[in-house]
Amino acid sequence: MNTTKILRVISSMHPSNGGPCQGIRNAIPYFQKAGITTEVVCMDDENSHYSITDNFTIYKVGNGKTSYQYQPELLKWLKNNILNYDSIIVHGLWQYHNFAVYKTIELLKKQNLKIPKVIIMPHGMLDPYFQKATDRKWKALRNNLVWTLIEKKCINQADAIFYTCEEEMRLAATTFKSYKPKKVSNVGYGIQMPPENKDILRDDFYKIYPEIKNKRYLLFLSRIHEKKGVDLLINAYNELFQKNKDLPDLVIAGPTTSEYAQQMIKLASHNPKIHFSGMLTGNAKWGAFYNCEAYLLPSHQENFGIAIVEAMACKKPVLITKNVNIWNEINEGGGGWIVNLEEKRELENNLSEIIKNSEEDFAAKGYKAFETYKNKFDIETCANKFIQTLKNV
Repeated sequence: MNTTKILRVISSMHPSNGGPCQGIRNAIPYFQKAGITTEVVCMDDENSHYSITDNFTIYKVGNGKTSYQYQPELLKWLKNNILNYDSIIVHGLWQYHNFAVYKTIELLKKQNLKIPKVIIMPHGMLDPYFQKATDRKWKALRNNLVWTLIEKKCINQADAIFYTCEEEMRLAATTFKSYKPKKVSNVGYGIQMPPENKDILRDDFYKIYPEIKNKRYLLFLSRIHEKKGVDLLINAYNELFQKNKDLPDLVIAGPTTSEYAQQMIKLASHNPKIHFSGMLTGNAKWGAFYNCEAYLLPSHQENFGIAIVEAMACKKPVLITKNVNIWNEINEGGGGWIVNLEEKRELENNLSEIIKNSEEDFAAKGYKAFETYKNKFDIETCANKFIQTLKNV
């Protein structure tokens, strides 16, 4: 199929949501280069303003209601406009926009009209973790119900399901019964090359957090959330600090307003080498990446982990867990350390080995991380793979 016009359907395109909406923004320039027009419809308020300017069309149909994001205006919009597109890419599950696309397509089938191809990208939302985590019992029950009534039909009737990595695709097939998609493909996922490493990046980071200036440090940069394993990291680091007061400092960068974040600050309060910088963006974020010795994310679940790949693109080695779905690619490339959280003290043991690395060791492992980024997670490579896969749906 010679696809010329794509509609992406997503709950929100607000930049603060990161993840899939950032992935869309990263990829669109390469679709444009290939002669493919991309438009987006989302359930943001029509008067909402983003902090960036997009050079593609975004239709905002209004905020949805409840966590399901029910918004009947989206269904109306799709009925009036869906035939203008060759393919529909649905980003994410468990919210109304997925069902609205399914319902619109079913109505068109009854009219014997030529309908666009429908591709769903779950973005990790079919990971079994979300059904097994002890703090998600009620959400897991809700998901079982929604799967039976809605999502199963959406997945199995779509023309294809696109995944961001092999591990996501493998795990998705193990979560729910009656998972029988017509076609599945790993199209990859990528990020743009970070800005060139210049003094201004480092200086802007030090302006925000001068306490770390001229110090060696390890970096955690993400949401400070229980899923990210922040408590595991702090506890392991505290144990090492009792044995070695000369280890590199630990910078934890992320919003600190949540109750959990405040608990983590308290957990680290007796360790003068743990620093909470708050959320970092722009130059300061890249300055933190470029000047750390290694990036750490001991997460309980991560579909892709954009910040992981951003660190790799900055030539920094990464410590992640086997619960991060791109761990195989990173392990094969030799650009990081892989932790099995089921093995007691493995995180602490890995950190103990990491801090023994020389500057040359970090640089060598960081270069391997960068090579993995270029070979596996470069946005142009992934966008071109997506385009070629889409043509064969």
